Amino acid sequence: MKAPKRLCLVLGDQLSFDLASLQGLNAERDTVLLVEVMEEASHVPHHPQKIILIFSAMRHFAEALRDRGFQVQYVSLEDPDNTGSVPGELHRWQSLLQADEVHITECGDWRLEQSIKDTDLPIQWHADGRFLCSRNEFLAWAQGKKQLRMEFFYREMRRKSRLLLNGDGTPVGGAWNFDAENRKALPKGVTAPYPARFAPDTITLQVITLVKERFSSHYGAMDTFDYPVTHADAQALWAYFLDFGLAAFGDYQDAMASNEPFLFHARISAALNIGLLDLRQVCSDVESAYWSGQIALNAAEGFIRQLIGWREYVRGVYWLRMPEYATGNRFGNTRALPEFYWTGDTKMNCMRQAIGQSLGYAYAHHIQRLMVTGNFALLAGIAPTEVCEWYLAIYMDAFDWVELPNTLGMVMHADGGYLGSKPYCASGQYIKRMSNYCRDCHYKVSESTTEDACPFNALYWHFLMRHGDLLRSNQRLGMVYKNLDRMQDTKLDALWNRGQALLARLDAGESL
Repeated sequence: MKAPKRLCLVLGDQLSFDLASLQGLNAERDTVLLVEVMEEASHVPHHPQKIILIFSAMRHFAEALRDRGFQVQYVSLEDPDNTGSVPGELHRWQSLLQADEVHITECGDWRLEQSIKDTDLPIQWHADGRFLCSRNEFLAWAQGKKQLRMEFFYREMRRKSRLLLNGDGTPVGGAWNFDAENRKALPKGVTAPYPARFAPDTITLQVITLVKERFSSHYGAMDTFDYPVTHADAQALWAYFLDFGLAAFGDYQDAMASNEPFLFHARISAALNIGLLDLRQVCSDVESAYWSGQIALNAAEGFIRQLIGWREYVRGVYWLRMPEYATGNRFGNTRALPEFYWTGDTKMNCMRQAIGQSLGYAYAHHIQRLMVTGNFALLAGIAPTEVCEWYLAIYMDAFDWVELPNTLGMVMHADGGYLGSKPYCASGQYIKRMSNYCRDCHYKVSESTTEDACPFNALYWHFLMRHGDLLRSNQRLGMVYKNLDRMQDTKLDALWNRGQALLARLDAGESL
């Protein structure tokens, strides 16, 4: 019996030699297909650096596959026969090659996966083994639970991976979670390591030229692009962090500072999400650094928790609840995203810093996303769909499976508490505590109701007042509402009026 001829599609976020659909291909008979298509590059206005990263990494990966003996068909964006979509290219190449089977690893985007499933192609799907927890495994874990909690899922993943466990299965250090030891502000005199940078090679420079020609209308700088686009360079970035960043990450992972876009963060999330780094190896390296005495437990556990806890958890929630999950809007928000999210033109220094570096580098760390830009969007009542689109567009590591639950669930609490037990809302006092942003701000963080008062302060109390019917029953907000109830009517009125005035300015298209 003649063996089937296979066509294997590799997407731009699947650039791993261990990808399930690549295994078992015949070098002489089967073909690997990679495609640059306008539909994926422009369904939201992706940051130009994100497009550069993916296209350049894809082109490098195609060359590496050829060096390993694979037959590769690579469709560039400029190809005159390019149909412009992944399903279109699959149809075209399955017909050209007369492939009997099309092999695809699970997508990271429900929209894209559904568009492929809607074709009449002879597709064989493969589970994405780059993750520790499969979709089916998460479904089994979530079965029968009215409410999911990352902490309990994380413990299961620790047991499964055997990371940071004693011989009897108990957690090293006597606790599963050392989050309370991960919240220090950056002290004076503590400086972050100089970020590792990777100069664009010939392929990347060609891609930069292409992106400048085709995506010049997208927000974001291109001239600062210095990210790794190969497995070797991604490994070098990771090794640099292990040597110079990880030890301080445990203490200062939540810290923020003016003109310090990276601090003690690894910046590997984009490389990890597109397949240039391996999750299991990264976690093993962190555990080894702990056992060898190079780093403290709060650094090791905090880093591993983000990967096998939160990262795996949000992916599980995404595939468990899509597509209905994307429509969540618990607070009924309708306000448009302010224009300054795309320009950074605001007098709020914390927002200007976080948005400015996002435009400059397609990067911000988790606290900047959650407690600055995200916190403002939550307090201001921005429509979740617009916030989600901004996060998906602006960040280099943002793919739907990871961006949507983090933004809609964690940032906007629009899923009603399914992903997280409370909305992550805060006044300007949190930002003052965790950063030096307030020192150079036009607004005064010590004031709440004056014209020069920090907008976060009045908007925080305004948010709690206008959504009291939904949030008063939340046990984690009980003390906050007790403080609200103790306020005199004159103060409550002043906070409400200041909040109303700020929201009216946003509705009028003004910057704050």
